[in-house]
Amino acid sequence: MKATKLVGVLSIIAGLIMIVAGAIVWGTVTSQLKAENITVPNEPDQVVFGMAGKQVAGPFGAYAQADIINKHALAGSNGETYASLGTLAREAREAGDEAKAEEYQAQRNTMMNASFLRSSLFGSVIAYGVSALVMGLGLLFGLIGWALTTIRTSNRVEA
Repeated sequence: MKATKLVGVLSIIAGLIMIVAGAIVWGTVTSQLKAENITVPNEPDQVVFGMAGKQVAGPFGAYAQADIINKHALAGSNGETYASLGTLAREAREAGDEAKAEEYQAQRNTMMNASFLRSSLFGSVIAYGVSALVMGLGLLFGLIGWALTTIRTSNRVEA
């Protein structure tokens, strides 16, 4: 077998493996998200994604849910972030206001949980993106491999 055809066949095989691997990861992430039974809140700002009221079972749903978690967490902390709440709690303790420090710490714990949930959802969004990339590259490898196997070579020597 000529080198061109061998590389072509290997590219086709690699492409098929990449497509299957990407599809398996996509399916695994989808099944895990569905198992969590998360529904995007039916809020007006989720209309952009078309995900309001729908189950999180794909990249757009995961992104929409992460976005709404952030909005709710920031609303509950009056716009303060995890880091700024730590500073406020420390300042309140130093000023002798334990009640305020505890309030800030409770808000900080909520922000920490929200951050964890958002990170988990963004992890699934990234997994979907990588899966799509791998499947796309698999298709490209397969097409290049197919093209390589169709190249006709000539044994004729030009003088």
